[in-house]
Amino acid sequence: MVGQLKVNVFGSVPTPQEEPRFRFMGSIFTTMPAFKIFPYLKADQFNTIDVLKHLRTEFPERDITLIWDGAPYHRAQLVKEALDVLQINLEPLPGYSPDFMPVEHLWQWLREDVTYHTCYQSPTELIERVHLFEQDINSNPFDISDCAPRSAPWAIAYG
Repeated sequence: MVGQLKVNVFGSVPTPQEEPRFRFMGSIFTTMPAFKIFPYLKADQFNTIDVLKHLRTEFPERDITLIWDGAPYHRAQLVKEALDVLQINLEPLPGYSPDFMPVEHLWQWLREDVTYHTCYQSPTELIERVHLFEQDINSNPFDISDCAPRSAPWAIAYG
């Protein structure tokens, strides 16, 4: 199985306490179109490891290869150690190559449907809306495969 993991920011959640921007980590599986989204308060090596553990727990017997960009928390020593322990392979992308990341197009779609011109009253409201988006997009796997450009290498290799 080939999976992809990418961290992106979708906007701030307004609260009286001025909480930090909310972060979502997501994965798209190119051999079985599915999109998973995990909410976190920050994108860092510890939350990255948490997502890796979720992926390994969900697919205990499958080979997993992650396609990643060069985010600092992806390169952290603790993350590298977790990849080894969890037996997850890594396929790093060259710098400045967002078009090669299949999940980038899904992040754009999520922004358009969920966060553009919208101000949520609480983190819970935002997380619920993102979860509904995830359910909706996964109910039609062709939507996932159709949203990425055909010129992306993964579309040719796994398309």
